[in-house]
Formats: sequence, structure tokens, C-alpha cells
Amino acid sequence: MCSESNDRSEYSRIPTIDDLIRVCRSLNDNYVKYIVIGEMAMINAGYARATEDIDLLIESSKENREKLKVSLEYLPDKAVNQMKDEDLDNYIVVKIADEFVIDLLVKAGGYEYKDISHFINYSEIEGVKIPFAGPELLYKLKKSTLREKDKLNLLFLEELLKKKFN
Repeated sequence: MCSESNDRSEYSRIPTIDDLIRVCRSLNDNYVKYIVIGEMAMINAGYARATEDIDLLIESSKENREKLKVSLEYLPDKAVNQMKDEDLDNYIVVKIADEFVIDLLVKAGGYEYKDISHFINYSEIEGVKIPFAGPELLYKLKKSTLREKDKLNLLFLEELLKKKFN
């Protein structure tokens, strides 16, 4: 596990949609409150691009954090067990570098789960109900970032939202 590092573990691979499904199934089975954000949510919105990780915005309560840890213990390296209770408070992003990387956040773009949970777009994939950030929420989350790839995402989202509201 790495806290707020840009380095992927040399042993982690790129996550697949099947990985996302397995993660979400485990989170759902343990009643974790979360939203899939980042590139996996962009892919769900129709923007085809690669991603290096799975980004999850989680509800910040102690109970939810405990459920999250239990949910991710199925991963082979059990990297989530290295996460300390205070890591999610002390770092913007906590990277769980296991078989693939999962980025955990309690705040994204200045928003917490409680502020934006009503923007969730649920998609069912292979029988798993996945709470994705929809286009409106993705736009809110990405508009304040300075990363080059987010600028491309914003252009896509602006066009998508124009089509939706026209």
C-alpha cells in the first residue's frame, strides 16, 4: 500500500472491467457506501480510454471504512491490511497497490460522499449494481483539476452534457 504516491507498485497490473466488477460485488456484499469515480466512471460514460487504477470515493464513517477493509481483503496480497485507520484522513489519496491499484478518497474535487451521493448513476454489469459518478458529477469533480488528461475528459463531458440537455 502506498499513501499519496504517483508510483504504481511494480507488481500491480492494469485493472480490467472484470476486476471492477469483483471489487464492487465485494463492496456491495459488505454494504460499503462508495462511488466509482475517475477513469472507470469515464469509461462507463462512454469515453474509451485506458486507466491505471480503480478510483473510489467512499463515505468517511468509521463503520464504512471497516466494511471497506473487509471487502478488499479478498485481493491476493491483502495490501488493504497495511492501511491505517487515519490514512484516509491524512492523505488525499490512499493507494491500495495489490494485484491492481485501487485509489481510495474520502473527498474529491472538494466534495464528500454525502454531498454528491444523489448524483450516482447505477449500472448493472454482470449482475452487479455499480454506483458510478454520472457525467454531471464527473464534470463537477474534474473541473477544478489541472491534469492534462482531465482537460480531455472535461471536453468529452461538456459535449456529452450538451447533447443530453439539447
